Formats: sequence, structure tokens, C-alpha cells
Amino acid sequence: MQINAPFILASQSPRRRRLLERLGLAFDVHVSPAEEVIPPDADPAELVQSLAVQKARPVAADHPEALTLAADTVVAFDGAILGKPSSREEARRMLRRLSGATHTVYTGIALMHPASACQATAVTTTDVTFGALSDDEIAAYVATGSPMDKAGSYGIQDDLGALFVERIDGDYYNVVGLPLRRLYLTLREAFGDLVTL
Repeated sequence: MQINAPFILASQSPRRRRLLERLGLAFDVHVSPAEEVIPPDADPAELVQSLAVQKARPVAADHPEALTLAADTVVAFDGAILGKPSSREEARRMLRRLSGATHTVYTGIALMHPASACQATAVTTTDVTFGALSDDEIAAYVATGSPMDKAGSYGIQDDLGALFVERIDGDYYNVVGLPLRRLYLTLREAFGDLVTL
């Protein structure tokens, strides 16, 4: 696949960068200045879509000829949205909650091309079931520091984080942070003039 316009990833996530690189896409990274604010009673699907749009908008405005991609991911469990932990203790609490249970990962994407006044959003969900985690397993994982920049305090692609996952129902790449199939379909459907295989 090739994008026939400058392509920008409005994210500092190294995981999203690696996924786009796997697709062989040429892109630049411009981290969005938008602040991530998660209201406690927000609907997860609406939230990730809204946050993705908020992240994409200022970057797209600065680069109107480019196609800008932004994304946001949260974990939802038992009616609560779990974003990135603010401390190691919060990471431990999140992982204890997820232990032996199923949660849902939501990723919203926003694509904007101001020059053509075209914009599209999409949301993907994936259910993830953890095995039962011991306090020692949780402590060892938190000690690596890896949970600190991840929604729900884990990364399915991490060495230890991968060991916690018993089952997934849905898109694996969505759990990593960028649903590649949904991204591809959205690009083809909304930006067909800019995309060639």
C-alpha cells in the first residue's frame, strides 16, 4: 500500500510507529500538543474517537497538504476506563483488577486531509482475557517500567505482558494500539484517491 500524499503520524507511541513501518509506509511523526483528559463516566468508544480527533486536528491544521493519522487507546473493565497509570502503585492495582477476568480494549483512529476537506474516524474493540496473576508476577512486570505508558498498565507485545493473556477475541493489533485492518479499510473507503496498493 502507498499513500500518495505526505503522511503524518500524530503520536509519540513507538508501537504505532513500528506498526506503520511494518506496512512499509513512509511517514513523519509530529506529536500532537493535545492533552489527554479522560472523564470518569465517559463512554469508551466515544472517548477514544473524540481523543483521536483532538490529537489529529492541530497537526492536520499545521500540515494541510498531508494526511494525518492520530489514535487513542483505552481499556474498559467493569464499567471503568483504565488509561495509563500515573504511578507504579496504580499500575499494580489495575493489573490486580484485570487478573483472571476479561476486559475490552478500544482504539479510536482519526484521519484528516485538510486540502481535500476529508476526515474519517473509526473505533475498534477487542476483548482480552487474562489468566490469574500472582502478586509476584505483577510486581516483576511493574518493576520493568513497561506498564507506565500503556492503557490498562500492560502491553500485549511485551515479554511479560504477553504471558498474562489467556485469550483474545478480535484484532490483536488493536490491543497493541493501532488496528491495522480498520486503518486499511478506512483509508480505502474515505481516502481512495490518495491510496494505491
